[in-house]
Amino acid sequence: MPIRSNDQIIHKAAWLYYNHGMRQDEVAQRLEISRASIAMYLRRAREMGIVTITTSSELFSDDVLARELEDAIGLTAVWIVPEDRQAMDPAAEMPVVAASVFLELINKGDRIGVAWGRTVYHIADVMPFADLRGVTVVQLCGNLGAPYSYRPDQCTTEIARRLNAEGINLYAPLVLSSERLAEELRSEPVIREQLATIADCQLALYSVGGIEEDSHLVKCGALSAEEMHAMGDQGAAGVIAGQLIDHDGQWMDCAHNRRCMSADLASIRAIKKRMLVVQEDSKFDPLLAALKGGFASHLVVTASMARRLLDRWQTEGLDRNSSGKP
Repeated sequence: MPIRSNDQIIHKAAWLYYNHGMRQDEVAQRLEISRASIAMYLRRAREMGIVTITTSSELFSDDVLARELEDAIGLTAVWIVPEDRQAMDPAAEMPVVAASVFLELINKGDRIGVAWGRTVYHIADVMPFADLRGVTVVQLCGNLGAPYSYRPDQCTTEIARRLNAEGINLYAPLVLSSERLAEELRSEPVIREQLATIADCQLALYSVGGIEEDSHLVKCGALSAEEMHAMGDQGAAGVIAGQLIDHDGQWMDCAHNRRCMSADLASIRAIKKRMLVVQEDSKFDPLLAALKGGFASHLVVTASMARRLLDRWQTEGLDRNSSGKP
């Protein structure tokens, strides 16, 4: 049921108090209302039954812009993190919202695919602990060198730990030194089975990477800045689970992708609930490509990003089928 406009402040107060652990006076200061009002709102929240993470996250989905974006692109659900005076810093708010949404989407016995990167790592870092034994968390792509932060195995292991779930890591490098070696490793029974079962996941969590010179693929040494620049000239627009996609969200037939140990992109698209989280304004073009390629059914973005997406989608005359939704 949509949140009524006069209940918005109650949801905001409950979100800040219960999810962010702020004191009542801090919530009052944040919302610029009296502490007595906060106490009343929190009492009302308990009476309404909205003090849980699940219900409080409705605050970010009950938005006209979210509905318009869902309708335009053909997404199942959109959550929008506001950028107004009553919102937390989006950089801090985004992972908290995404973690709450993620928990809502998990069902008993689910198999969950997890990618990597700063966004996913921050979501894992703020995720509440839950007892979801029977759930399995699997790594969508190969691993990076030990010194690199936000590694795929770190993200998978931490999310599995937070959920009290089984974690399955993919014990292979993200990028091999040759195409022949990558092909041979994919043929190994253990690796082949792990990659083949990606399509059996019910939920996937990831972000989309950019192709700038300081992108994760460049920082981790998978590609040099010059190679990444050349890939941009050849039509690369973004990165999904370590693999380059073009402006239409399609897999690029290039040496990097052929050497990459990662889930087949068709397998990722086959996952029913594909949760894509994007925070940075600089990721607009990669996000647009990911949406065109059908890599999202559930989306978490800032309000400004949502408006840019809606404007572009309407300007280009794209229809719902352009998202590639299964």
